Amino acid sequence: MDYIIYLPIFMIVFPVIGSLIVGIAREENDKARNIMAVIVSLISALAMVAMLHYFYNFGQWELLIHQIAPGLEIKLRVEPFAVLFGGTAAILWFFAVLYSTGYMAHEHNKRRYFIFYLLSLGMTMGIALSANLLTLYLFYEFLTIFTYPLVIHEGNKEAKTAGIKYLIYSFFGAGLILIGLVLTFGNAGTLEFARGGIVDLSRGSLLQWQIAFVCFVFGFGVKAAIMPLHAWLPSAMAAPTPVSALLHAVAVVKSGVFGIVRVLYSVFGITALIGLQMGYFVAALVSITILTASIIAMQQDVLKRRLAFSTISQLGYITLGAGLFNMIGLTGGLLHLINHALLKITLFFCAGAIITVTGKKKISELNGLGKQMPLTMIAFTIAAIGMIGIPPVNGFISKWYLMQGSLESGAPIFIAVLIGSAMLNAAYFLPIVINAFFKEGDFKPAKGPEAPLSMLVPILIIIVACLVIGTNLNLTVPYLQSIAEYLFMSGGN
Repeated sequence: MDYIIYLPIFMIVFPVIGSLIVGIAREENDKARNIMAVIVSLISALAMVAMLHYFYNFGQWELLIHQIAPGLEIKLRVEPFAVLFGGTAAILWFFAVLYSTGYMAHEHNKRRYFIFYLLSLGMTMGIALSANLLTLYLFYEFLTIFTYPLVIHEGNKEAKTAGIKYLIYSFFGAGLILIGLVLTFGNAGTLEFARGGIVDLSRGSLLQWQIAFVCFVFGFGVKAAIMPLHAWLPSAMAAPTPVSALLHAVAVVKSGVFGIVRVLYSVFGITALIGLQMGYFVAALVSITILTASIIAMQQDVLKRRLAFSTISQLGYITLGAGLFNMIGLTGGLLHLINHALLKITLFFCAGAIITVTGKKKISELNGLGKQMPLTMIAFTIAAIGMIGIPPVNGFISKWYLMQGSLESGAPIFIAVLIGSAMLNAAYFLPIVINAFFKEGDFKPAKGPEAPLSMLVPILIIIVACLVIGTNLNLTVPYLQSIAEYLFMSGGN
């Protein structure tokens, strides 16, 4: 079974090769291209499951790909936080590709779409499995490059403008991260991820470390959509809905959050974070984002834009958990990384099905939609309840842990933030549900399937998963607690 140790390389390279194979199919050959894209994503997901199995039986391992100079290496590592992010992304990517075959049936440039969709999968796996900041940074930038054609896919003025904004914000964030890399390497002599962190505040000035910390938080905060660096995300809704799901639930925004958590716990570490004397800087920053984005979401009539601002708010929960600097809060943040991914991809899949079947994009146009698309709207309702944080849907438990973490940190003000956000979530989600089921509109019961099965089946499978996870906490909580312990506790570095 020695070949198993090379699975991290396979997880990155195979989707890239798969994208080239998909590109061989002619533009008009939808069937062959769709089958190949689904097979590539399925094999990637199964390879991730195999890697998870090997990891939990034999422990973590790493692969040195290339040494540029002493301390500067391209290296991959399979460890708890990596398999959490990578496993979530790889499995959900399969459903996103399957969903895309239905959504893109009548779209243009489908070959280009699937090529870059699979390339983005490979880069996301690279981010997840990175063993140091340099490797993460390289794959992080490649993800920006490969998702850009997806953002501008529609080819209209709105999409092109969104693409330019996406690049400007992303490269600005990359510049900040690069400053942080230089300062960190100059003072620590390494960029390796390590339990307990690599930062020794006695090496280098406190000001330099503070600058590096702020650069990392705002640099990764661009993709994590921390305000005021969020504006690219609502604009990116010009992209096809499966791309929106990719941006919001699985890859791009989660890579930003992943980077922040990595910096906090695998670069700085708790001891250094306390010594930085920046207190609740991260938690306070994202608290403003959580509430402000929720208020803005209430004002949006376009469904995808409301979901976009909801994402900006919900991502703040993950970063808030990390910024509380205790095990309970970090567990809550990691739980929400999974729970938000499942809930938000469901919401975007529902939005895409609505657009495909009815052509309606505005919330004000959806009165009575429950008659025509009952399964879609039931799934939307369950996901919305989860986003609010109501049991038995999986969104409840992560928010419960975040509240407990706030108490543990001696900052009950963050409980008020979470409760306020939940109320705002209810204010902008529940009217959609009520209007769809209880108001009269122009919609009539569907004579056949309410949406293409390639779109409807992923929606139903994922929403069932949300309920199963929400009612069986042993499926996630012990696992996430062990990852929080791994990140939080010092490894003697």
